[in-house]
Amino acid sequence: MSEGTAMNLAGYKRVLLDLRTRLSARLAIDAANGQEQRLDVPGDSADTAVVDESGSEDFSEAELDSAVLTEIDAALRRIDEGTYGRCLVDGGPIEPKRLDAVPWAAYCIEHQTLIEAGDRPKPTL
Repeated sequence: MSEGTAMNLAGYKRVLLDLRTRLSARLAIDAANGQEQRLDVPGDSADTAVVDESGSEDFSEAELDSAVLTEIDAALRRIDEGTYGRCLVDGGPIEPKRLDAVPWAAYCIEHQTLIEAGDRPKPTL
């Protein structure tokens, strides 16, 4: 872990915990809204389609929030394990600017780019 990351570890942990709290709350609200819309389906088929689409959007946002929440939990575990700020592929440092922008980042820019391109490197950690 770079010196800057080590000095900011408590700050990153606070940011991650705050994000976790906000996403958990939003996830609960999104899920409740989606469920409520499905329970209150009007009789008209056109209205039903609108409700289904709206409910689907709530669940899509909830799925995204849930995925980010999983990544946040993994980042918090890495903080506890002492591996936060290290790329999961090669153990190299994750750029501080990247951690500032995406505090749950598990990969350096190089390996994240490869993953997004579909060329999955093998984790060594």
